[in-house]
Amino acid sequence: MDTTNTKVSAAMLIDGELAGSEADTWLDSLNPANEEVIGRFPAATQGDVHRAVNAAERAFPAWAATSARVRGQLMREIAGRMRSRADEILRLEVMDTGNTITKMRKDVESAANALEYYAGLGTELKGETVPASVDNLHLTFHEPYGVVGRIIPFNHPIKFAANALAAPLMAGNTVVLKTPEQSPLSAGILAEICKDVLPAGVANIVSGNGFPVGDAIARHPRIKRIGFTGSVQTGLAIQRAAAETSVKAVSLELGGKNPLIAFPDVDPDIIANAAVSGMNFAWQGQSCGSMSRLLLHESLYQPVLDRVVAKVKALRLGDPLDPASEMGPMNSLRHYERVRAMTGTGVEQGARLLTGGGRPKGEQFERGYWLEPTVFSEVDPTMTIGREEIFGPVLSVFRWKTESEAIDLANSTAYGLAASIWTNEYGTALRMMRAVRAGYVWVNGTSGHFYGTPFGGFGNSGIGREEGLAELLSYTEIKTAHLMSIKAL
Repeated sequence: MDTTNTKVSAAMLIDGELAGSEADTWLDSLNPANEEVIGRFPAATQGDVHRAVNAAERAFPAWAATSARVRGQLMREIAGRMRSRADEILRLEVMDTGNTITKMRKDVESAANALEYYAGLGTELKGETVPASVDNLHLTFHEPYGVVGRIIPFNHPIKFAANALAAPLMAGNTVVLKTPEQSPLSAGILAEICKDVLPAGVANIVSGNGFPVGDAIARHPRIKRIGFTGSVQTGLAIQRAAAETSVKAVSLELGGKNPLIAFPDVDPDIIANAAVSGMNFAWQGQSCGSMSRLLLHESLYQPVLDRVVAKVKALRLGDPLDPASEMGPMNSLRHYERVRAMTGTGVEQGARLLTGGGRPKGEQFERGYWLEPTVFSEVDPTMTIGREEIFGPVLSVFRWKTESEAIDLANSTAYGLAASIWTNEYGTALRMMRAVRAGYVWVNGTSGHFYGTPFGGFGNSGIGREEGLAELLSYTEIKTAHLMSIKAL
């Protein structure tokens, strides 16, 4: 794939061959910074999904019988080839997502790191011996499901695509991966790499809209294991669709309305820096781990709020390919309109808009899906912006007086993905770590992910864990065997 041209075509990968859709239909991918067409990708059909599943089924027995050492070697080879094309992937990813190039550079490296991490876990696919009787040997084994379906979101396409392949492939499964329709182009490069490295049918990459492609994956009776990352609404739809055809194991990494809880013993400057960094404005707030609720002790409220507003106003919006840009456009028109509607709802419901909320001024922002970074104060949990995930550059600020009030605020949404607690008091940190209903908690930190530590949420933020051994094992089923001594009956 040559990304130096104005437009690129991202083919699918089915049964070891780069392919278009059976209907020969294509969709355009737009640069969200200026709405120009930068490439096209196949609009797969239900038939294309069936072809991919059939190919994965044919490839499964040989891949499952391949040693963990060889599977790991092949995954490391994919990682190496991704690094050799890192600049090509990076440029395409920035134009396709609107994410700034400085931050996006880390995604390309993270994608390769994920493959290498799981490549080294092959010997952890081990079972147990159980002393259930004296005369016999009782064993358990981890065996792969077979064909796995993975569906990924638009905000970190290459990173999520690599993550989606890593654990299932290392566990011995074959995969049908659906790319995000909003940002599909970098997956075309991954398809080329997988074609050259993996046996035909082991990894299949399909593209197109959620209906029919994602729906066909969720409903396919011979896909027993599905992993999805995205919105709560789509996660619920996948659960419903999957349950209508067969019994499936479904893991969901969904949204968050994550609190950053600041205690009065921390310097206001430190909290303000953490709040702006943790909101992930560099990703336009389009990150499930964004600290989109800032919960300030009343003694910190005004000092931190003043600093946060000043910092947010100073953020530099601009061309995502410019290393000096600190924030780019929203990913798509549909998402841009949704976030604009949410900010309007915030004003209507009585929150105080301190900065942002509209299209930035200037000729370069007349086209594209640009939204100023936004801060609301005087927010309470009854407001839509106080309880629903916005998935945009919108920070809601709350005030609390007692620790119990902070806990109640933190746990006042249906989500429970992540939380950030800021305090110098060891006892406070321990109490809050336990009290906050979230699956991933930072104390005096935000945003960082560390492989080997399971990531995932409570409540409507999902089910299952990623980025560790638990994810690898989740792509296996346990078989129990009893080796019995032969005795006369």
